[in-house]
Amino acid sequence: MSLSEELEALRNIPMFANVEPTQLKLLAFTSQRLTFGAGQDLFRRGDVGDSAYIIISGEADVLVDKEGTEVAVAKAGKNEIVGEIAILCNVPRTATIRAVTELTALKIPKDLFFRLIAEFPDMGVQVMAELARRLHRTTQQLTEALAKLEDR
Repeated sequence: MSLSEELEALRNIPMFANVEPTQLKLLAFTSQRLTFGAGQDLFRRGDVGDSAYIIISGEADVLVDKEGTEVAVAKAGKNEIVGEIAILCNVPRTATIRAVTELTALKIPKDLFFRLIAEFPDMGVQVMAELARRLHRTTQQLTEALAKLEDR
């Protein structure tokens, strides 16, 4: 995969959609490209969160622990970011991300991400806006789930 392909993948991530091209080039150039085989974990629930991953190709399951069993609660695929909370907070991973197919991802270390935000504050604004949208969607989903439980 070329730098231009990585740049295009970053541009397709909602969190980075409005970030300046020069900032995206720096992010693509300084990120580490990794390949995972089917069944391989990108990271596990409880791990120290030191980076986020942008999926360039392939698909992964988002797994949580339910009564001692791993349960897939979501899928992640091309042009999606996983583990981003770990680069913003000092919390352990809340889920395991496991490749379902061969998967290629860009690994963005926490220190690199913060350095870019310090140098390019408008990138931080875009990240905050995307996280706010996600929080709003999650709150709506929780409200709907609670309403369904109350109707029972």
